[in-house]
Amino acid sequence: MAIPYYHVDVFTGELFAGNPAGVCILPAFLADSIMQNIAAENRHSETAFVVPRADGDFDLRWFTPKIEDDLCGHATMASAYVLALREHNVWPVRFHTRSGMLTVAPNQDGFEMDFPARPPQPCETPAGLLPALGLKTALVMKSRDYLVVVDQAEQVRALSPNIAALARLDMVNSGTIVTAPGEGDVDYVCRLFSPAEGIDEDPATGSIHCTLAPYWAGRLGKDTFRAQQLSARGGSMQCTLGGDRVKIAGRARLYLHGTLEL
Repeated sequence: MAIPYYHVDVFTGELFAGNPAGVCILPAFLADSIMQNIAAENRHSETAFVVPRADGDFDLRWFTPKIEDDLCGHATMASAYVLALREHNVWPVRFHTRSGMLTVAPNQDGFEMDFPARPPQPCETPAGLLPALGLKTALVMKSRDYLVVVDQAEQVRALSPNIAALARLDMVNSGTIVTAPGEGDVDYVCRLFSPAEGIDEDPATGSIHCTLAPYWAGRLGKDTFRAQQLSARGGSMQCTLGGDRVKIAGRARLYLHGTLEL
């Protein structure tokens, strides 16, 4: 079985930056175990599986190297980018997913996704979370992921967490976002660690802005933000909060197009 496969770098305009995603175009979903094995073999933080529907929409699923995910931004943008390469001409493209309907439309220099807002709520800090991050004190909240807020961008940039300690915490299906105010024309910065999902550090993440945009809207009193992810590869995105939705915009670049042989 020959499967069209694409490797796309997302939230960047340059190759070898942003977040790599794998995209597989299928006539129908494969067995879950096979899709999980493909994601593990790819070793990207996420691999997307895209299936056309009879109504012109698409079904979309995402797998990390360890689990099926419930929401992924960069692999969704990669999927829309690939459909554009394949000359899909009905926009916005509509994806049916575990998190409901997600749409993606081209904008002036990339793509803009429409995702559900997931505002963070007060929570009890998991024992060992802050020590694993190398932090003594910080504000901790939670939506799907834990949100850890520190005072300065340099604290986010300088983080060197104990990944093994983070992985031992009871945080299955939850990652840890660390954020701080940005510098210059950047409104906020962030990083994401999710070793329980097979992602020690995600290079550039879309879904976390479902939580970050509502948080920073409440703190900064605005609804449009420029965000920067301070991983080694880095990533940049523009986010706009509108009611219970968040629009997340960025660019993407194709690195590889080939065929998986199963």
